[in-house]
Formats: sequence, C-alpha cells, structure tokens
Amino acid sequence: MNVLSLFDGMSCGQLALQRAGFEVDRYMACEIDKYGMQVTRKNFPNTIQMGDVCALKGENLPPIDLLMGGSPCQGFSFAGKQLNFDDPRSALFFEFVRLLKETKPKYFLLENVRMKQEYQDVISEHLGVKPIMINSALVSAQNRVRLYWTNIPGLEQPEDKSIVLKDILEDGVVDRTKSHCLDANYFKGGNLKSYFEKHRRQLVFSKGGLHREPKVLCGRIVGRKINPETGKRDDYNPDIKAVQRLEPRLDEKCGTLTTVQKDNVLIIKEATKKGYTEIQDGDCFDATFPTSKTRRGRNMKDKSNCLTAANYEYMRYEHPSYRKLTPMECERLQTVPDGYTEGVSNTQRYKMLGNGWTVDIICHVLKNVRAEFARKVA
Repeated sequence: MNVLSLFDGMSCGQLALQRAGFEVDRYMACEIDKYGMQVTRKNFPNTIQMGDVCALKGENLPPIDLLMGGSPCQGFSFAGKQLNFDDPRSALFFEFVRLLKETKPKYFLLENVRMKQEYQDVISEHLGVKPIMINSALVSAQNRVRLYWTNIPGLEQPEDKSIVLKDILEDGVVDRTKSHCLDANYFKGGNLKSYFEKHRRQLVFSKGGLHREPKVLCGRIVGRKINPETGKRDDYNPDIKAVQRLEPRLDEKCGTLTTVQKDNVLIIKEATKKGYTEIQDGDCFDATFPTSKTRRGRNMKDKSNCLTAANYEYMRYEHPSYRKLTPMECERLQTVPDGYTEGVSNTQRYKMLGNGWTVDIICHVLKNVRAEFARKVA
C-alpha cells in the first residue's frame, strides 16, 4: 500500500493507519514545517519526506493507493477573516486537486473546517463528492466539528464513546495551590498575582468609551432588588422581589473567603448579551483572546473547545485556582498517544496539535478500506 499525505504536519494520518492495522509499504509526506517533520521523524523514521507540495509532480511518484490531507483552513474558518480561496493558504486546496488528478489514487480523503455552504460546494464540485460532518466530541473530550470529503464507501457517524474532560486530565503534574500565568509564556511559571503585577489591565471598548479591564475577574452571586424604572439598586423597596445576580469585582481582588462558594466565583468575558460567563469548579475556559467581541463558547464543560494553532490558553479551573491544559492533555484531546509531540517546545506542541487531526476519527473513516488492503497484502 502506497500512501501520499499532503500537508502532513506531525503525521496524524500515519498514526491513524498504524492504529487501524494497515500495512503501509511507502508513506510519502509533503510538509515544510520543521517542527512537524521533527516529530514525524521521531515517531516514524521511515517516512519519505517529499518537501513542498507545490513542487511535487504526480509523474514522479509510484502508484498511489490513498491520497489524504487536510489543506490549510485559515481562509475558510468562521473564526478568521474568511478570505476563502483568496487566502493563499486555503488556495493550497487546489494542489490537492491537482495531485488527485495526476496520481489517480483508488481512495482519497480531504479534511477541512466547517465553512460557508458556497465554498463547501466549490470543494465538492472539484472532488466529485459531498462531505460528511463529524464532531470529534464523539470519540474524544474535544468539541471539533470538521468536514470530510472522501470516496471511501459506507462512511457513517462513529459511536459516541462518552469521553469528557475529566477523563483526559493528568494527575499529580501541577501544583494545585498555584495558577499558571495567562499569557504565552505560561510555562515559565507564576500565579495570578504576579500576572496582574506584570500585565495590569487590557484596553477594551465598552458602551461608556475606552476603559481598562482585566482578563479574569472574580465576583459573587448575591440577591439584589433592582428598580425596573431606574435600573439601579432599590434594596429597601418592599414591592420589588430580590433576584440572584452576578456582581463582578473590578479591583482584581477576590471577596472575603466564606463557607458559601457563591461569594467568590470566577467569571470571564464572553461575547454574549450577558457579557460574561461563570466558571464553575471543574470547568475549563479559553483565555486566548480575552478582549475579542466575536469569539463565543469560552466556557468548556464536559468537552473542550476545538484546538487550534493559535489557542495556547485553555485553562482548567479547580477552585480556588486554575491552570492551563498541559500538552499531554491536548494530545489526549486529539487522541494522540501521550508524549507523541515531545522533543519540541510547548509552543510548537500546542500549535501542531491544533493543526492536526483527531486520530480516532481518521481511523473510523479508513475502516471500510482496511479489509481490502489486508487481502491484498495476504
């Protein structure tokens, strides 16, 4: 079996083939990121590195049984500028199309993000098949919706393994009495106090104009009487019923510690009508873009948000402290073996995991061709 993997990254495709029991004669990988190639060489030293996809010619390759790849998605992602095919990274999709025509593989697989229907239709027209949408949450603790275009027959949704965040957490690797810094240099250590001493406040716009606001606030849930006519507190008005409301502290301090947990809660800014979300003990949250007005879903309950190359600030809250998700925990979110990405910096580990595939999803996609190639080998 000969496999050609475009935009191979850290070779999640090769890992999926191995896990699914395929016997691969040649695994040819197109990749230019030196860190991804370094991790691939460590785990699969027999990988044939082919370099830049744009320079590869089908006529120079042996017969290809499986062509696979996840072309860069930045131009299609709803989280980006949505330049679509005008983004030179997403335009690399046409290199996949070119090599599909030149190599004429028996099977192909293309993965990409959820996108506008009109651009999804363009890809479908070029590949001759419509995609199936699969959420990695079915096989991992990560909410990661992706589209898969393939001519592999009989593809269906995988069974739900009911994996949640608490299932993938490391034990005993973090000092629970400390919290890591909320910046890209988190792995140097630190706590919330030192973070705010270094990064006092962030400039953001509000209805009242420009003011300063911290990334993370503490607050309390308390019963208040609010006059509907004035919108202000009216605590002694017997005609107004008290309602529970969340009151954030703007001084970057926590309230007095009491036996009532609602007297001190962790809240973070969120692009919703309410403007914030409350983080409960055991939750995770995304602090990568603290002042964004468009990013939603910062509060992660049983599943993590989708890993991306830019998200370095996934935090785990364990009352009264919080910490960042470790590289190994992110490996588990992508169903990658523990320690698979070791050997490069943590920054590069997070980046390649965000760019990578959920391995168990690829195993599921490939299962219908495994029997045929097993017969060919026999």
